[in-house]
Amino acid sequence: MVEKVISLENVSLLDFLGVENNHIREVAAAFPMSKIISRGNEIRVMGTPPEILRISDILESLIQHYQKYGKITHENVRHYLTANGGSIAPPHVLQDEKDVIVYGTRGIVVRAKTANQQLMVEKAAQHDLMFAVGPAGTGKTYTAVALAVQALKEKKVKKLIITRPAVEAGENLGFLPGDLKEKIDPYLRPIYDALEDMIQTEKLKFYLENNIIEIAPLAYMRGRTLNNAFILLDEAQNTTPSQMKMFLTRMGPSSKVIITGDKTQVDLPKNQQSGLRDALETLRHVKDIAFVELDGRDVIRHRLVKDILDAYEKKEK
Repeated sequence: MVEKVISLENVSLLDFLGVENNHIREVAAAFPMSKIISRGNEIRVMGTPPEILRISDILESLIQHYQKYGKITHENVRHYLTANGGSIAPPHVLQDEKDVIVYGTRGIVVRAKTANQQLMVEKAAQHDLMFAVGPAGTGKTYTAVALAVQALKEKKVKKLIITRPAVEAGENLGFLPGDLKEKIDPYLRPIYDALEDMIQTEKLKFYLENNIIEIAPLAYMRGRTLNNAFILLDEAQNTTPSQMKMFLTRMGPSSKVIITGDKTQVDLPKNQQSGLRDALETLRHVKDIAFVELDGRDVIRHRLVKDILDAYEKKEK
């Protein structure tokens, strides 16, 4: 008998192997003349060369399926067992849907849900620099993170950088424990939440530990040239004009940048101009920069959020 070892890297073993290894047991049951053993993050296959080749094809197809769709079901296993090594995708998987941005975790399918979110997707494909501006709840940050993850998964970039200015929203960072990154991490929680929707836990941990995904305060960007990376600047309304200029000039020749912000939620001192507003005015005529304006029609939170935004907008007029 011949033996082959297949390593399972950056996958949830429970999700891939199934409860009590049921997925692997089902594969093993289809090949009674061979032996398949799962230990830790390795699968050992022992049998004749032709059977090992077919089993390897099935397992590799399941790994590719998991990496793309974020889950494995009993139906997926049965399909790949009967599809001659898994050369075609299961018919119930929406593989050809053009509006899908990324297949996330727990079966989540991330797609543009409004016309302006779809415009973000289209503009991002056509431009290396895009401003997406709109009120809370319009999905601008979530869509931008999805586009960044898509680029990383499709190997269009080698690195994903997400940054925010370290500005207090009515709170004092100085009183929080820890260094600057530890102080700012709670403010970056929406970014982590979005990433956890789109990348499996083990793979996300691997990306973060190896700086393939970097989440950091804007101050950490100074002096760097960000090449072959997808860079997202969130909460850009809280940058100063000099910070915005510093960030924009970090772009390397193979960079992709999305800047998101809400002009109505500036937390800077009253006498300090917003770098986002300044950039929108300064760069509005620069060729090849895309601008997308989201509004109340794009709000996808609780139905009351739109009414709340409308009420505040009327008050400020």
